[in-house]
Amino acid sequence: MNISADFEYLIIGAGPAGIQLGYFLEKSNRNYLILEAGENAGTFFKNFPRHKKLISINKIYTGYDDPEINLRWDWNSLLSDSEEMRFKNYSKQYLPHTDDLVKYLSDFVTHFHLKVKYNCQVVKICKHDKFMVIDSKSNIYFTARLIIATGFSNPYIPSIPGIELAENYTNVSINPEDFTNQRVLIIGKGNSGFETADKLVETTSLLHITSPNPVSLAWKTKYVGHLRAVNNNLLDTYQLKSQNLLLDATINKIECQNDKFLVSVSYTHAHDEKENLVYDRIIVCTGFRFDNSIFDETCKPELVINNRFPFQTSEWESTNVRDLYFIGVLMHMRDYKKKQSGFIHGFRYNIRALHHMLERKYHNQELPYQLIDSTPESLTEAIIKRVNLSSGLWQQTGFLCDTIVISKDGKAAWYYEDMPIDYVHNSDLGQHHHYYTITLEFGLDIIYKNSDPFAITRVHKDDFDNASQSPSLHPIVRRFSASTLICEHHVIEDIASEWLEEVHIKPLQEFLCNQFLKEISLQK
Repeated sequence: MNISADFEYLIIGAGPAGIQLGYFLEKSNRNYLILEAGENAGTFFKNFPRHKKLISINKIYTGYDDPEINLRWDWNSLLSDSEEMRFKNYSKQYLPHTDDLVKYLSDFVTHFHLKVKYNCQVVKICKHDKFMVIDSKSNIYFTARLIIATGFSNPYIPSIPGIELAENYTNVSINPEDFTNQRVLIIGKGNSGFETADKLVETTSLLHITSPNPVSLAWKTKYVGHLRAVNNNLLDTYQLKSQNLLLDATINKIECQNDKFLVSVSYTHAHDEKENLVYDRIIVCTGFRFDNSIFDETCKPELVINNRFPFQTSEWESTNVRDLYFIGVLMHMRDYKKKQSGFIHGFRYNIRALHHMLERKYHNQELPYQLIDSTPESLTEAIIKRVNLSSGLWQQTGFLCDTIVISKDGKAAWYYEDMPIDYVHNSDLGQHHHYYTITLEFGLDIIYKNSDPFAITRVHKDDFDNASQSPSLHPIVRRFSASTLICEHHVIEDIASEWLEEVHIKPLQEFLCNQFLKEISLQK
């Protein structure tokens, strides 16, 4: 048994999340180590997605020169101060191959001299005063703060009698010829289910995709984890009567009879009508879940959302184990199926924010801010600049915010960037009498009420009095006093998402001016 030195931070997993936090810890000269079970960084992407195509976009040509704004359409790069370490230097494909991401992540580790120990499988974690981590070679590591970046290591298996008879997305054959003239049922209407179906359309006799609820389309919900266009070819074959079906149904049980699978279903939209359906193959594509089996009872984190995620605070800390944090896709517990924390282009900003929180909490460092003049003109200028440039607000719509805190005497203003809204309200930032949050958000309610998201009635560009009715992405400035929302201002949408005209700037400045005048009148 070999006892390693103590660490300030120990990170389990050298995927994109682990090495993103490693980058920030390295820059801060912290004592850390990343433990990785595989032989290189990003080993998950050697196997997934199964058909080797990412659904995270890689748009090289944007018409902009600024590296920050270009991250709005670069969903694979990690945050760093090096233009060389942008993913565009590894692939020009709009939807890249997984091998390119694996190479990028490995090179990122090398380029920034990150401290990673490979071929190190963690088998047990316990906690007394500190965390004790034991690997498969009986090496022991101690750390004051443990960061879990393992992602989802186990398939999520729904509770269906007979589900063990089905194959799983993680290991089912990806050779379409193995399904020639077969009747196939796919359980799960996410991207993995449709990715699988898309590859089997040419060889199967029929394909059914089922779940209790209707399919959610990303271009309608604005959530990139819902079904993406790159995987939705099966929808054509369903609507055009080509022997494939989408079933909204609950599976009651699965049985094997005469070398076939008999599946009992209850239809969601047919008054719970029951029917038995026969298939040659069944594939479970219901996603993954967090594996907490390596934690003993001294530090086993509480789970939520069908036991798929560790339960977390607004700092992404375990709700029941102090100094235990979760990063990467595990952060998605805070915005499950709403925002982008389950994807690189979302959690990279979360991790930067978490690093600032850790620096403040454990190392007496202030949260980064800019000191600006406390005038409506200066605040307007700062806000307009940020909403036209920020990639964090753009990617994490309505989840991350900029925050402007006005001093008690009204003479100073502190501008904080890219912080989780919940954290702002839960921390001392949210205790101030006069502060603002700035977000970019869609008018989702309007989109959902409209049956066709491609035929939405939009607000006239000069009708800034009704800017709150803007269905597209637009800035929202909210004023708070402690936890109380005082008022909000919507900057009217723009077809190019560039808020630079008088119709965007003047109403915002007037809104801020009115808020300052109200404060002056209250102080008299």
